[in-house]
Amino acid sequence: MSGLVLALLAGGLTGLALGALGGGGCILAVPALIYLLGFTPAAATTAGLVVVTLTSVTALVTHACAGSVRWRAGALFAAAGLVPAAVGGAVSGRLPSPLLMGAFALVAAVAAARMLRPSASVRSDELPVRSGQVVKAGAGLGAVTGLLGVGGGFLAVPALVNVVGLRMRAAVGTSLLVITVNSLAALAARTGSAADVDWSAVAPFAAAAVLGAWDGKRLTAGLSADTLRRTFGCVLLGVAAIMLVDAVL
Repeated sequence: MSGLVLALLAGGLTGLALGALGGGGCILAVPALIYLLGFTPAAATTAGLVVVTLTSVTALVTHACAGSVRWRAGALFAAAGLVPAAVGGAVSGRLPSPLLMGAFALVAAVAAARMLRPSASVRSDELPVRSGQVVKAGAGLGAVTGLLGVGGGFLAVPALVNVVGLRMRAAVGTSLLVITVNSLAALAARTGSAADVDWSAVAPFAAAAVLGAWDGKRLTAGLSADTLRRTFGCVLLGVAAIMLVDAVL
């Protein structure tokens, strides 16, 4: 199968997951870039941030039009992650590839566990924003985004529900604002890095992801959110196992 077809398929899956779940899809982008398109881990995390940013903005627009973005809470959460995201982005390119892949595999495993766990993240009302806890959660998410080139929506959505107090629908939409801000900060920190990125391969991947993100929210209307989470959780678990073995060996 040609590199272009692989890039389009992987990008489309990434966008669908991000638009439908507010996270989880972009963690598939980095391993897809490494194993399907031959990127180095450093180049894949940089390219992954580009894909994350473009697809997050696209999905954010659709959720904002539906009124499911809580701008004040999202802005506070995102602001807390700006510096950690920038620091993580600057450090990432200097880490050994096995260490970077091992860390990514562990994060993917955490994401899979969260997706496979029965969802208890449902609220009938929204709680007052607890600023101190929001700042801590936002800073941790920013560091993960910068270091590993993932949006962190699989961590942001539960945090926005359990720490910020949003209902699930609002948490998914608001997470896209957080992802966009963190990804831009991490990308800015990587400007001028030595990672050699093949932008001719990234472009079709990102374009397919953007188109998939437009359809991702509509996908949730026809399928159960739990079914979607379990499906992507199983895929992520397999990806985590492959990357962990690769990093160790």
